[in-house]
Amino acid sequence: MQDRDLGIYKPAESTTSRHLPCSHELCLLGSGCTNPKQPCPYNIEYFSENTTSSGLLIEDTLHLASREGHVPVNASVIIGCGRKQSGDILDGIAPDGLLGLGMADISVPSFLARAGLVRNSFSMCFKEDNSGRIFFGDQGVSTQQSTPFVPLYGKLQTYAVNVDKSCIGHKCLDGTSFEALVDSGTSFTSLPPDVYKAVTEEFDKQMNVSRVPFEDSTWKYCYSASPLEMPDVPTVTLTFAANKSFQAVSPILPFNDKQGALAGFCLAVLPSSEPIGIIAQNFLVGYHVVFDRESMKLGWYRSECRDADNSTTVPLGPSQHNSPEDPLPSNEQQTSPAATPAVAGMAPPSSATTNLQKLLASSYPLLLLTVSTVFFIS
Repeated sequence: MQDRDLGIYKPAESTTSRHLPCSHELCLLGSGCTNPKQPCPYNIEYFSENTTSSGLLIEDTLHLASREGHVPVNASVIIGCGRKQSGDILDGIAPDGLLGLGMADISVPSFLARAGLVRNSFSMCFKEDNSGRIFFGDQGVSTQQSTPFVPLYGKLQTYAVNVDKSCIGHKCLDGTSFEALVDSGTSFTSLPPDVYKAVTEEFDKQMNVSRVPFEDSTWKYCYSASPLEMPDVPTVTLTFAANKSFQAVSPILPFNDKQGALAGFCLAVLPSSEPIGIIAQNFLVGYHVVFDRESMKLGWYRSECRDADNSTTVPLGPSQHNSPEDPLPSNEQQTSPAATPAVAGMAPPSSATTNLQKLLASSYPLLLLTVSTVFFIS
């Protein structure tokens, strides 16, 4: 995480802020709204144990730069202004807030598209130093690979894809297909138990060196290394329908000795407790990833995230396409707990277990005080 001063969002100091009334269509208070002017409360539970945020919903203006030379765009969004936090949030995770990017009506891309400011798509890229950029309205390039989003429980409610096979080196493993959420808000990729077992055992076999214990019990497949001697690391690739493939640029997590020199590395993949995986931030590094909500597909192409000059310029304005046939109603989109905040500095998570219903909440219900992400309008 880059060093920078972080400011606290204070609605009272914003001339454009106002409390969202509980009578608003995006407020979930329902029959508890006894006064139409009553402020709308929110409460979110996260993956991380005992991690919650609650407070009031605020409507305010998000200021976005344009990479096309247009004047900056001012967009109305709804912000969850936290009053009470618990768990990992108090330990410094996501100190600058969380950005809501899901399919719910209350997410930032939904607001921008509904207002006719951009196409209903966005993209992001991550650099190896964990910094990155997000581009609203971007639909990527014509040469990118793509795979469709798939429904979970019969509804297109989150960014889920079907993985056909998992490959280590040149060997693609039978019985390693699974459904996965693509979640930039989770630090490390996780695989269903049977897929995790097959992938890690084949990775260990191809490493052809002995495993070493690592002080953090989270990681099971770790190996010695040094600045002068680094073993050959087999590639980790996920394949999709129509011969599409996604090769992780760096599936390992290096660790240093007390002098700061490279001492070894671990395969940075975790087992999930559910039959669904997560393609997380560590696999997205080195790629420009496109969440095309008009075509309902995930796109990707290699990128060092220096700029977006090679990305397709799309017109400002709403989509001319019809919306998906089975959109998730607003009240269903926001009731699930939210995704785990990305861990600053990519620290190992405290637990590898998740709950399937919580996984479905990668629709990111709210925007919480985001100040350090670089935003662009396509």
